[in-house]
Amino acid sequence: MKTFISLTLLASLLVTSLMTAQNVKGIATYKSQRKMDVELDSTQMNDEMRSQLMAMLKKQFENEYTLQFNKDESIYKEVENLEKPSASGGAVVEVFVATAGGSDILYKNTKDNRYANQNDLFGKQFLVLDSIEEMEWKLGKETKNIGEYTCFKATSTRMAEVMSVSTGDDDETETEPVEEELTITAWYTPQIPVKHGPGNYGGLPGLILEVSDGRETILCSKLVLNPKDGVDIKEPTKGKKVNQEEFDVIMEKKMKEMDERFQSNRRRDGGEIEIRIGG
Repeated sequence: MKTFISLTLLASLLVTSLMTAQNVKGIATYKSQRKMDVELDSTQMNDEMRSQLMAMLKKQFENEYTLQFNKDESIYKEVENLEKPSASGGAVVEVFVATAGGSDILYKNTKDNRYANQNDLFGKQFLVLDSIEEMEWKLGKETKNIGEYTCFKATSTRMAEVMSVSTGDDDETETEPVEEELTITAWYTPQIPVKHGPGNYGGLPGLILEVSDGRETILCSKLVLNPKDGVDIKEPTKGKKVNQEEFDVIMEKKMKEMDERFQSNRRRDGGEIEIRIGG
């Protein structure tokens, strides 16, 4: 009986949504929270300083984004956060984040199945132009409400590269990339019949309002449909043009350089606090 009710509800929402699909547009605000695997050297700080640093890091990894969308296009941007990690007493906080990097502006066109991703990578701007990679979603029957919208569950899996940290006999820290399978859980609403979502997520029969890969959760905190001033969706054009594979090679090289700098800083004397965050 529960399955029948869920399927009937989904069918009803899809029929209703098809009537408004052509003109739908909106602005969604998302907030992200990242699970942190943090190693702090207890010989470099007391409990109070550790608590302060953990609080600052938590805030640093709670980001906010806006997604402006219409039926076929979307633009995803991070809301600028000027606050940087710091510590009392003039100490320097070195933050090393093992991640593939974010995007400054991500434009997607689901009709043409393409995207333009404008990135500022260590002071140099790139424009990644490539096709949208379709995710293999498994649609579920489970539902929950997010705000005023009824959302359905969908899951997918993907392989992700993370940094493995190890310490040798000489106490030198070494990192190497390893792959692990991530399970992605998304909640989408057919009441907003667009295939968009935060970041690279999308391809479902409704706007994604929440998504998690076990390490990061992105949740829609505000949604305005058909805003009075409309939406401003302009494809980015600035930066060196590369495809995704070329950009990944450049990113990997920069990450290695960053890791070498981290290792060099680790061996220096002084009041520096070192923090390593796993991806």
